Amino acid sequence: MKPYLKYIFVGIAAVVIFGIYLFNKPHKNVSRAKPDYTMEAKALFTEFEEREEEANKKYLDKVLQISGTVKEVTADDEGGLSVTLDTGNDFFGVVCELQESSKWTREDFKAGQEATFKGLCSGMLMDVVLVRCVRIE
Repeated sequence: MKPYLKYIFVGIAAVVIFGIYLFNKPHKNVSRAKPDYTMEAKALFTEFEEREEEANKKYLDKVLQISGTVKEVTADDEGGLSVTLDTGNDFFGVVCELQESSKWTREDFKAGQEATFKGLCSGMLMDVVLVRCVRIE
């Protein structure tokens, strides 16, 4: 075997091992994590709406604690629950996708009710989205 082929093989093996490590890396436990930022849903949405690129740099993959008024509660086909917080915008809001292990049901949230969630910010599509959320009581 030629010497340079050994180095190529070792390099490829290192990349594969690193990829496997990253793939199997455990998720951040949001319920135990200290929030990086605490704010109102309207303030977060406004920041993304006005300066999305800067807001992404600041909030993406960070744990946020968000408070606001429940606008809508939806459940997907697999039983996942999402709570949309009002931002003053008629069409869009801050969506908090609850953790799959959450004890909360759709009946626990009513439109107009104040609620606080902690979750991982995944950016803005049409709404600002927080994933793996837990309700703070």
